[in-house]
Amino acid sequence: MSAKILIIEDEPFLRKVISDECREKGYFVEEAIEGKEGLEKLKKEKFDLVLLDLLLPGIDGFEVLAQIKKDPELSKTPVLILSNLGQKEEIEKGLKLGAVDYLIKAHVTPSEILEKIEKILAR
Repeated sequence: MSAKILIIEDEPFLRKVISDECREKGYFVEEAIEGKEGLEKLKKEKFDLVLLDLLLPGIDGFEVLAQIKKDPELSKTPVLILSNLGQKEEIEKGLKLGAVDYLIKAHVTPSEILEKIEKILAR
């Protein structure tokens, strides 16, 4: 069975690029455009990985991550942050809240994102 990935990202182009890359590798991909929608999908279905943007409409990514880690049903789900927020404080906050890793959008290519996803799923 292939891994299920939830991509919570409000930027349509990036969301499509990452989704397409993941699907090409055989992963099952669900998408959410905002934090609340992402949390609702997580509560309905089990995912092997969440790819999370921080700047989202409504509930931001930090709040989404905090809610995932507070929920005993969801807390074991690995969360990979993919954001344009690149300040040391933001990275530390994301990791402290429980993200397995933090990638800065401007610094990674879709194939590097995919490599990171594969490493996390292999754990």
